[in-house]
Amino acid sequence: MTELQVADSFLVANGKVRGLELHRERFVRSCAAAGVAADRFWDEQIGRLPGFGRWFPRFELRASGELAVQLRPAPPIGGRVRVAVHEGPDPRTAPRVKGPDLELLGKLKESAADRADEILLLDADGTVLEAAYSAVAWWEDDTLCFPESDRPLLASVTAQLLRRIAAAQGVEIIERSITPRALQNSTEAWLLNALHGIRPIHAWGPSAIDPLPNSHSTLWQSHLESLATRLP
Repeated sequence: MTELQVADSFLVANGKVRGLELHRERFVRSCAAAGVAADRFWDEQIGRLPGFGRWFPRFELRASGELAVQLRPAPPIGGRVRVAVHEGPDPRTAPRVKGPDLELLGKLKESAADRADEILLLDADGTVLEAAYSAVAWWEDDTLCFPESDRPLLASVTAQLLRRIAAAQGVEIIERSITPRALQNSTEAWLLNALHGIRPIHAWGPSAIDPLPNSHSTLWQSHLESLATRLP
């Protein structure tokens, strides 16, 4: 049995966090589905997080039923992203819950380390779901696109925040399926997660790095960072 039933991580930068209420909702909901009430634990532990420095804490529900927090220094963020596509079916056992498949996904990502920084997972029809540790979004001209939410996806906090920003700015949002080849040919494709925020895909496999001179990502990353709020 995997050590983790549920996990949730987020960046704390000088006492501020993006989408904290969404992380709480996801963690508490997943713990409740496993038969454990985690709301009081979450609120108590959030109040103990440092208000200075950069941290990447992980809240956990372990297989033993124990709730715990790992207070970890935040890794470096940003950088260019090279992706590869996982050849084979989606190997996850619980795609809608963060935790049970983290070890498996880590090994999958490591297996592609010689050719990519992240690895994309495909649905049974060959369309893109998400990456091992990231959600996927892309642009088709001026429309911001996401995979269909009824597919086996983890509910990404960063993707939800981007949707809020897009809605506030009147940017059209659509959900649709996309193949890796079509994603590669889109106007721009992004990987999203709580640590990095937005990272544009610059290369596929061993191909040359694309500088993406007209990337939207810098502006949208600033919009995303403006949503960070102080820890309670």
